[in-house]
Amino acid sequence: MADEEKEVEASAEQPKKKSPIILIVVLVIVGLVLAVGISTFVMKQMMADANEEDFDENKHHDPGIFLKLGDPKEGILVNVGGPRAGKYLKAGIVLEMNPSKKSVVNEETKTFNPDAEIRVMDITTQFLRTIPIEDFDAQKQAELKKQLKESLNAELGNGAVYDIYITSFLLQ
Repeated sequence: MADEEKEVEASAEQPKKKSPIILIVVLVIVGLVLAVGISTFVMKQMMADANEEDFDENKHHDPGIFLKLGDPKEGILVNVGGPRAGKYLKAGIVLEMNPSKKSVVNEETKTFNPDAEIRVMDITTQFLRTIPIEDFDAQKQAELKKQLKESLNAELGNGAVYDIYITSFLLQ
């Protein structure tokens, strides 16, 4: 009995040796799981970036039709800052329109359809009139153009306006 107790104590003192094959298999499985997880994450990020690019019409599109808003020489004249501010904005705004939007642009004459021109002028005028005077700062011009483009596309249909160009800008 004493010998058996010594064997039990000796076996308890010695750590059990694990098979190196099992350890290798576990490491390979963990490595594969990590590789699949990382690959999935990277692919989701790439797909999300690709989807965002699909919505950006400025990347790749057919040549647009450039149309100036308002008077061909003068552009748009708008009372800004509220009725009592006494401030006026005279701006030359050119829209790059999607030629495939037949409800907005007459491709043969390269002009707005009459009803679309009225809607574009109304949206643009209302948009400019509601902007606080502080937001007409030159540093905020890109944001204003983006907001105006979103407003026009919401009314005319997504992708109707490719881009907006401001050719003159006078706030008085």
